[in-house]
Amino acid sequence: MHELLQRLQAVFPDQVRISETLGQTVVAVEAPQIAPVAAFLKDEGFRLLLDVTVVDYLHRKPRFDVVYELYHLEERDWLRLHVGADGEDPEVPSIAGVFASANWAERECFDLFGIRFKGHPDLRRILMPEDWQGHPLRKDYPLTGPAELPPLAHE
Repeated sequence: MHELLQRLQAVFPDQVRISETLGQTVVAVEAPQIAPVAAFLKDEGFRLLLDVTVVDYLHRKPRFDVVYELYHLEERDWLRLHVGADGEDPEVPSIAGVFASANWAERECFDLFGIRFKGHPDLRRILMPEDWQGHPLRKDYPLTGPAELPPLAHE
C-alpha cells in the first residue's frame, strides 16, 4: 500500500493529503479532484466502493466531509477518501461515472444532508418525500421536523 500511496501523491501532489487514523489510511482530497483520484485508485485495484456517507461538523470549516470507503479485493485493504464541502448549498463532483454504486449512495447523501453531487445522472431525493423541506441528518435540523408538519396520529 505504501508504494501505491507514493504514486498517488506523485500524480496528485497538491490535491491529496495522506494520513493514518485508527489504523486506517485516510486520503483527504480536494473536491475538484475526487473523480480523477477515485479513477486512479480503481485502476490500482480499489474496485469496490462500499459506501458514500457524510459527516456534519456543524461548527467547523468546511462543515461537511463526504466520506468514500474503498476496498481492494486482492490485497484485502481498505482506503477512506474524505472531501470537504461547505456553504449553504454544498457541492462536490459526482463519482457515479467512476463507480456505478455511487449513484444511490450520493442520492442518499443529497437527500439526508443536502450535499449536491455535480454531474450526477439523477440527483433527487431517494428516502424522503419529494416535497420534504430540509435535510434531516444535518445537525442543525429541528428534532421535531419542519414546523408546518401536522402532529403524528399518536400524539
